[in-house]
Amino acid sequence: MAILLDRCSSPLFSLQIWIEAMLDRPLAAIAHKPWLGADASQDFISLTDVVSFVRQYLFSILAFTVAGIVCATFYFVTSDPIYTARTQILIEPKIPRNLQQQPAEVNLSLDTAQVESQLAVLRSQKIARMVIDELGLMNNPTFRDMQGPTIGERFRRAWVSVVQAGGPHRVLPGPDRMQTASPQPESERELSAVETFNDGLDVQRVGVSYAIDITFQSLDPALAARIANATADAFVREQVQTTTAAASEGIAWLERRMREVGDQMNRATRVAQEFRAKHDYSIDQGETSIEGQALPPSEEQPTHQTTLEQLEVTADTYRKMYESLLGAYTNSVDQQPYLIADARVITSATSPKIASRPRKTLILAFGALAGLVAGIGYAVARRGLDRNVRTPHQIRLELGLACIGELPPVNFRRGGFGRLDEVLRNPDSSFSGSLKRVKAIMGLAGTTHSRRRIGITSVSPGDGKSTVVSNLAALCGASGTATLVINVDHKSALANELIDPSDFKLIGQDSGSPKDLVKQIRFIEETSFYYLKNDWSSSSDLRVPDNMESLLSGAGAYSVVIVELPPLSSGAEGLAVCPLLDGVIVVAQWGVTSLDQLEDLTQTLKNTNSSVLGVLMTRVRSVSAHRYRKRAAEAPR
Repeated sequence: MAILLDRCSSPLFSLQIWIEAMLDRPLAAIAHKPWLGADASQDFISLTDVVSFVRQYLFSILAFTVAGIVCATFYFVTSDPIYTARTQILIEPKIPRNLQQQPAEVNLSLDTAQVESQLAVLRSQKIARMVIDELGLMNNPTFRDMQGPTIGERFRRAWVSVVQAGGPHRVLPGPDRMQTASPQPESERELSAVETFNDGLDVQRVGVSYAIDITFQSLDPALAARIANATADAFVREQVQTTTAAASEGIAWLERRMREVGDQMNRATRVAQEFRAKHDYSIDQGETSIEGQALPPSEEQPTHQTTLEQLEVTADTYRKMYESLLGAYTNSVDQQPYLIADARVITSATSPKIASRPRKTLILAFGALAGLVAGIGYAVARRGLDRNVRTPHQIRLELGLACIGELPPVNFRRGGFGRLDEVLRNPDSSFSGSLKRVKAIMGLAGTTHSRRRIGITSVSPGDGKSTVVSNLAALCGASGTATLVINVDHKSALANELIDPSDFKLIGQDSGSPKDLVKQIRFIEETSFYYLKNDWSSSSDLRVPDNMESLLSGAGAYSVVIVELPPLSSGAEGLAVCPLLDGVIVVAQWGVTSLDQLEDLTQTLKNTNSSVLGVLMTRVRSVSAHRYRKRAAEAPR
């Protein structure tokens, strides 16, 4: 003890301690050291981050995409097929009569107002009622709305389809729609039929031409063709009826006007003849006027004389008016049978063979896209709420430590952690390559002396700490370095799997002196390292710093000493021996270990002045170091 105090008081020893302190934590210092552009890189999302994100949540994204496709399939399987029939009519442009003589010299522009007016007529209720009355659609059960079945009806149809596909079972038919108990009034039925007709009718102009497309959608293909053709015929018939009615009203007006003008012509002719028969150039005031109205006697009224010429001119004027009206009447009567519409059908509708709706390909594509977007949104939300360690970037950003290794899972081996001697069985695997990097980093600790005293701990027991300890020791032992593994965790896999089998025949000895623990060290030939199991029942508990210090002093023959420390969940008292070690490696399980718990562990180690070499992740599904995969792929088999 006195010798130790004298050594501590010497200036050379103080300098040595300072140098060791400066070299004990090279990686932690690098992690804490700021560098140019560090803040900018935190907000930058690289392609590697995107690939890692996709690999991590690929199953969730694919599950949502498949769910979207299933929902889309359910939709169009349970939907009614809708058929669309199309007919086409052509509107004849109205050309002024004064332009009809020179059609080659006149450039007529399209009358948009005329075409839009015809479109409005086609969409009117008058055409709808004409077609409904002509085809008797109010009593046609297939003529109904196309809003689609309700969600309950869709599930019922799906169930019926499944039952019918399973075997020849008899399924009772059920109505697609709930029928009302009381019949609807005639007016409501007619209004409902007109609304259904308008929902299925679509009228569109073809480009900038005078052609108009009339399409109708129905659950029955034959009915859709009949309604489309009936709509075009009703439009042409309505134009003929409108023109005929206008012509009939014109003829009736001409007839009334002819009678009035004829009566006036007869009276004027009679007056002229009577005047000529009397051979007199004047007519008494009491005689009838030309208009057939008696002039009221008045003493103040001046005396007017009517000549024969005036009477003859008046009679001739009425005669010409009558002849003009008679000619117009004759022309109207002659042209009435030849009245034609300003539109004609150029394409008749036929019964469609393929349903236009639902569009299966489009619905499937939309369902897959919607599922993909929902899956990505779910993955982003889950990633934002996830506080488990997944990437080295998180460790550097949240903890200020370096990620010294990423161990990929080993299929069908110890839940993916790998066997205790995995590096000896598969030396060229990516698992072994990652541990070799950790072994090289271990050489940076305690560079002032040849011995390395490394501790390995974790947050919880299931993080793969024992696998890391065993394989790291096996790597060191296989290279010819005398390696000692000291077990401080009585629940480790090494204590339960490696020591208990009778093949090793390790004899546990109990001694009251910690120095006697060196005698209990046994060589494990299968793993090429020495092993010391802690005896918790004796007074030489290695969790006590004094006992550990005595053991490390007596184990000077071993170049590498790896201490398996208990996890943080077992209590912080198990980490009391960490200041005696050259460095501590923290093991964290990918996607399971919480960043908050990992921060608590590293903060506890820092509070005890322990040197943390870095964090080693286990069971990493997406390893950021691709060179290990490349090496594993190029390795001979």
